[in-house]
Amino acid sequence: MPLHRPPVAVLAAVALLAPTGPAVAAPAPAVYSAATTAVSAATTAVSAVSAASENDGFILTDPRITESSGLAASRAHPGVYWTHNDQDEPRVFAVDERTGETVATVTLRGIGKPRDMEAISVGPDGYVYVGDIGDNLDGSWSHVWIYRFREPERLRDTTVDATQYTVRYEDGPRDAEALMVHPRTGRAYIASKNEEGGGLYEGPRKLSAKGVNVFRRVGEVPWVTDGAFSPDGTRLVLRGYFSARGYAWKDGRLGADERVRAPILGQSESVTYTADGTALLFGTEGVRSRVARVPVEGTGAAPAPDAPGGPSGTGGTGAAGTGGGQAQGDGAQPGGSAYTVGLLALGAALLLLGLRRLRGRGGKGGGGGAPGV
Repeated sequence: MPLHRPPVAVLAAVALLAPTGPAVAAPAPAVYSAATTAVSAATTAVSAVSAASENDGFILTDPRITESSGLAASRAHPGVYWTHNDQDEPRVFAVDERTGETVATVTLRGIGKPRDMEAISVGPDGYVYVGDIGDNLDGSWSHVWIYRFREPERLRDTTVDATQYTVRYEDGPRDAEALMVHPRTGRAYIASKNEEGGGLYEGPRKLSAKGVNVFRRVGEVPWVTDGAFSPDGTRLVLRGYFSARGYAWKDGRLGADERVRAPILGQSESVTYTADGTALLFGTEGVRSRVARVPVEGTGAAPAPDAPGGPSGTGGTGAAGTGGGQAQGDGAQPGGSAYTVGLLALGAALLLLGLRRLRGRGGKGGGGGAPGV
């Protein structure tokens, strides 16, 4: 989903760029165009440098996949990942990680027209769950939906019958982009998205296609764009636009948390564990978008903390440790090149946001605020 409301830190930086006095003239078109170009170029550079710093991953080659907003490892087909666009037809794509090519398109039958599909997860029951849970107006929908269909035995273009579940939050409507089905209990969880911190919501023990499924708040979480449980169900990773955090998971509740090494991407939208739990895959939006693979620290697939090019943090070994974290900070890559380019991209984005605010003030006689992005 496009970045409609930046986090508080970004808003604060934009405020510093904008004047507080009388109205000013809108910036010259050439300046505004240059800022837009800078953001685009810097974002592309961030994705390229970050992708190069990972050992592997893949590109979503299907031209129909333009806004990949969710990612989930198939249980029935090793090496295959499910993804979808956010505002699209009722369909999902099965992608082969070896080639990045779509090996099946599954169209969902028996449900209404999706509004904003933002997440996907595979449950222990052999079903795929799709979260039509986006709400860009911060709580304008009285209800949202979850769709469920059985993973097909054969990977081919097909149409399947899906079940539609109506969802409401116990404390009122809200925006959300993360749906996680626990790999052991099969219970569904949703993490809401808010720049000042969201909530973790727990669904009923079993979803019902009759009536409304009420999700109740059971935890507090940061700005979240996607999440995923580890295959053994003991960890929950939540990602945002600029970082990711891992939580211990026990008895259905969040435990100790720490930073998780994550790549810097143009717009961080999705995360999933590999089926064997040795790595995390991070995705982003856009045509031919990159899915970056990051080994899970504390497993044999991860570089040793003191290995050349490996993480240099102290105080823990990452996702499996406590109180860990890297000296580079969330999202930073060893060597610092991606981190530097990331800062340039953020600076360019802040410049563009500031110019937009100037233009808005100039057009409204100094009355308006920053327009959404």
